[in-house]
Amino acid sequence: MKMTLRALLGATVSLTLAQGAFADVITIATVNNGDMIRMQGYTEDFTAKTGHTVEWVTLEENVLRERVTTDITTKGGQFDIMTIGMYETPIWGKNGWLVPLNDLSAEYDAADILPAMAGGLSYDGTLYAAPFYGESSMIMYRTDLMEKAGLSMPEAPTWDFIREAAAKMTDRANDVNGICLRGKAGWGEGGAFITAMSNSFGARWFDEEWKPTFDGDAWKNTLTFFKGMMDESGPAGYATNGFNENLSLFQQGKCGMWIDATVAASFVTNPKDSSVADKVGFALAPDTGLGKRSNWLWAWALAIPAGTQKEAAAKQFIEWATSKGYIEMVAAKEGWANVPPGARTSLYENPEYQKVPFAKMTLDSILSANPNAPTVDPVPYVVSKP
Repeated sequence: MKMTLRALLGATVSLTLAQGAFADVITIATVNNGDMIRMQGYTEDFTAKTGHTVEWVTLEENVLRERVTTDITTKGGQFDIMTIGMYETPIWGKNGWLVPLNDLSAEYDAADILPAMAGGLSYDGTLYAAPFYGESSMIMYRTDLMEKAGLSMPEAPTWDFIREAAAKMTDRANDVNGICLRGKAGWGEGGAFITAMSNSFGARWFDEEWKPTFDGDAWKNTLTFFKGMMDESGPAGYATNGFNENLSLFQQGKCGMWIDATVAASFVTNPKDSSVADKVGFALAPDTGLGKRSNWLWAWALAIPAGTQKEAAAKQFIEWATSKGYIEMVAAKEGWANVPPGARTSLYENPEYQKVPFAKMTLDSILSANPNAPTVDPVPYVVSKP
């Protein structure tokens, strides 16, 4: 009996040492958006399940893009996982800079990823990044201020309606701006919004012969409309506001309307953070009647740079963070409205999630975006989120 007990104790110690020997510390670069911050708060669950620990490098959007692009192109090796999107993934996958994600487990169910997201994160049919959340853009607006202005928001409004509503909702004396939009420099900040807006005005970056078109009437109309509306009804300093700045303004009750990423819906309707949580409505991004809405298609996704020495642990983290199980964990702890949206088909088939007030509009916005035909006139390029 003593020998058996000693043998069992020895086996236990050996197993513990073996688990420790295979435990890694992985470094993840990510953006300072709310869903990513929330993910960091659940890291202990990943560590408990795998033994691996995580070091986070959390950066503002423009800085993140600069850091991860520099690291991947110079083979710097600073990160085991990078948070990237639909622009970088196909290019970097083609170049062999990313580890293919074509061997994820059957339990993970990669086929459940929304086709629009999987397509944008693949090259030549191979997935190179897994979406943590997916998004388009839509209108978030104050229902009480819209009613006070004597207007009713259409499900699919025009830009002319938005400008009229913004002017009527503006109340400078009470620090209420009729509309808040990105103006901050950066291709993922103001550049994303202005480009999506320009698509609905008939503008293109390049024509079919790759000739720049920025001196055309469509671009002039876009920028003149944007500046005129924001001067009339936008916040002071709007040219330096990005996603996070406008989110803060909206949550404080200082915006009548905000047109931005669909993922923001959970933050503006969360009573813990938003003073107007029970007064928010949603509508499709505006158009000008030319057949294209001013919305984008995007995913913040997790990818593994080729050359990492911790590929197995990195894949385990990606499976954990972008799984159905992670969604269910967040739902159990924080409610269905706070789960990462836009990535999995099963989420939108879930009766509980269908009760979330912005779920349908988010999916409708995602499905209405067409990166392969983003403009009124044909172009030789694809646009997800500039």
